[in-house]
Amino acid sequence: MAPLDPTPRLPRASSVPAARAVLTVTGPDRPGVTAHLFSALARSGGGRPAVEVLDVEQVVVHGHLVLGVVVAALPADGTTPDEETLLEHLEGLADDVSDATGMTVAVEPASEPEPAAPAGRPHHVIVLGRPVPPDAVAGAARAIAGIGGNIDAIRRLSDYPVTSFELTVSGAEATALRTALATVASSTGADIAVEQVGLARRSKRLIVLDVDSTLVRGEVIDELAARAGRAAEVARITAAAMNGELDFAESLRARVRALAGLPVEVLDEVREALVLTPGARTLIRTLQRLGFRCGIVSGGFTQITDPLAETLGLDFAAANTLEVADGRLTGGLVGDIVDRAGKARALIRFAAEYGIPLEQTVAVGDGANDLDMLNTAGLGIAFNAKPFVREQAHTALNQPYLDAVLQVLGFTRDEVLDAVP
Repeated sequence: MAPLDPTPRLPRASSVPAARAVLTVTGPDRPGVTAHLFSALARSGGGRPAVEVLDVEQVVVHGHLVLGVVVAALPADGTTPDEETLLEHLEGLADDVSDATGMTVAVEPASEPEPAAPAGRPHHVIVLGRPVPPDAVAGAARAIAGIGGNIDAIRRLSDYPVTSFELTVSGAEATALRTALATVASSTGADIAVEQVGLARRSKRLIVLDVDSTLVRGEVIDELAARAGRAAEVARITAAAMNGELDFAESLRARVRALAGLPVEVLDEVREALVLTPGARTLIRTLQRLGFRCGIVSGGFTQITDPLAETLGLDFAAANTLEVADGRLTGGLVGDIVDRAGKARALIRFAAEYGIPLEQTVAVGDGANDLDMLNTAGLGIAFNAKPFVREQAHTALNQPYLDAVLQVLGFTRDEVLDAVP
């Protein structure tokens, strides 16, 4: 006797494919159109073939509805209606729906879809700009097609402060996709980010922000150096360090030595003069309401960053500490230096403290000393960064608004507004 097979078996499908058709409904959007169409499709009998719904896609663009429905004929009385019978039925149905709703309803045959070639998991491609030039979208579409990819869907994420569109792309390998789109971004001036489709994108739970030239405009140490009369000297060292031309720890010590003798009150003056990057408060407020842990990791100084973190209601902060004696800066530092490697260690420490896996973290920064942190995080975003940094980060943003990070994470402008208390 043959062994029992515990797996239930479905009836073998007919080798003859069922007739299929696609209905496309277009016109000014109004309540009840979708319900009316599907109610009509549900009616069968009296010579009307029963159908099953295979696929549905609906989008409303500036009040104009486009609704596509793919249906297949179901067998009845042992036979399956042919394509001619199905189309004849659907054309009559389309006339009825059009008369009742005022919409245009087109019917045409739908061929069996070709099986997709396995070429990596789907990806989201986010195109951002202020505005988005048409050649950026055209260039992205050509680049995607050029590597064998297909755009399955497009949706607008935001129209303010930047315009952004999300393209869902299948059939393209991640590295090839990023390489092809980087060329388009460079030639058109748009930002183009690539992220893999999946739960990981919306499961991010912690964000770490660099401070100087990321969370705030400018470099704090340059402001301190200006008050010490050493601005040009320190600016040269800062530029070399941010471009990766000089070891950060070495450059930091050299710059701090130039601050020796400054009265400690200067720190308060510089802190009070800080200007947040546009969109910083919106980014932090939105992510906090979504349950993110938010904090800063800086190569700057705790005398600046700790009060800033408290003002913004952040969960954590890490930075270097300037040594002070007799009310003046000594030109030295206290404790371990938060350098390039130290920033990555701080991210790991804070993620562990809150029990958040690294793949669920986001890091944002602009300088070479941020690279280890950016590449340790699940998503590293180079924000208005030097070319050296943009080339090595997961993705890059060159918009002046920090809350554009929300669109890279897949949040729409409406979702951001909903998060406002």
